[in-house]
Amino acid sequence: MSGVMIGIDPHKGSHTALALDASETKLGQLRVRAAVGQVDGLLEWARRWPERSWAIEGATGLGHLLAQQLLAAGEHVLDVQPKLAARVRLLNTGQVNKNDPNDARSVAIAALRSTDVRAVRAEDQAAVIKIWARRHRDLSRARNRIACRLHAVLCELVPGGFAKEITAAQANQALAGIAPLGATDAARLELAHELLDELRTVDEQRRATKNRITRIVAASKTSIIDIYGVGPIIAATVLGYVGDVRRFATRDRFAAYNGTAPIDVSSGNNNVQRLSRRGNRQLNHAIHMAALSQIRYPDTIGRRYYDRKVAEGMKHKSALRALKRKISDAIYAHLVDDAVQKDPGGQSGNDSASSAAGSHPETPALRRSHSRVATKPTTARPTQQLPKPKRSSLST
Repeated sequence: MSGVMIGIDPHKGSHTALALDASETKLGQLRVRAAVGQVDGLLEWARRWPERSWAIEGATGLGHLLAQQLLAAGEHVLDVQPKLAARVRLLNTGQVNKNDPNDARSVAIAALRSTDVRAVRAEDQAAVIKIWARRHRDLSRARNRIACRLHAVLCELVPGGFAKEITAAQANQALAGIAPLGATDAARLELAHELLDELRTVDEQRRATKNRITRIVAASKTSIIDIYGVGPIIAATVLGYVGDVRRFATRDRFAAYNGTAPIDVSSGNNNVQRLSRRGNRQLNHAIHMAALSQIRYPDTIGRRYYDRKVAEGMKHKSALRALKRKISDAIYAHLVDDAVQKDPGGQSGNDSASSAAGSHPETPALRRSHSRVATKPTTARPTQQLPKPKRSSLST
């Protein structure tokens, strides 16, 4: 890459920038406060290098605001993952101490050397969907905490307690028939009423958020809701975290991103695959919930696929993981199809038409076990260019 690369190590209180030329020679260094005029100070300092690019560590995390501000100012901004910058610092033969200038230098070097560094793009509708999907997830977690506390208090007030998950209506009915026996029970009863009020508030907020998400997803005109088990919440999670599906060249890369693809730990002639706990866990959880919805009902294609895998010798968890991979492939096919509809120029890199639920129609989505399985070496399939992928039969 020609020109000057400016690496930035962002923090809550300050940002450290370091400029390198194409030969990785240091040209300058600046530290600015994380305040209103942070972008103006950086641009004034970098004006001496007209041909420049900015590399920010974690441009979707701590450096998000700074990256978007630079992008709005017309600058070219790259997103460098923290792990990539850490590896550069570890392998560097010069300054390896952990400090802000060395971190900024590692970020700039990573951007100069790596070909997989993504350019930061202006926020679009996917960012809006992601905000409300995260809001719904946070409210659901808060509701679970409140419900558990309320359940624990009721178990100390009601003989026999409650065996199942309790709702606000059930708690209200139970509290109405409780007569406290002393000051301690009266305090527990008062606490239960406060927790019940909190539960009602969170329930109302979740309903309002879900209605907002439903409207946003409907306005996006996405086709992934045609997949059985994918409702507005799951669709919002997928759209929010995936963003532009064109950044995934194949369905296999998309599966690796969401954690439904096994990890290859082969050595020599032993082809071994293990369960992946990597990838985006929110997206993986969304696919997991869709899989549970499919196997809950016996007349779905996903349930028939799951039963077939169990009959072949897979255990419950392995069969469920195989189904999750199939759903991942189906989601990818629909997202690519949606991208083709919006951009008639086509989507390159989709490696095959989506089957009922698999990575390739000719091969199983996953092996019988994700622990250790010896398999015969296979020949990789060549990547095909498909202008419009076939919709998955997992769809309704």
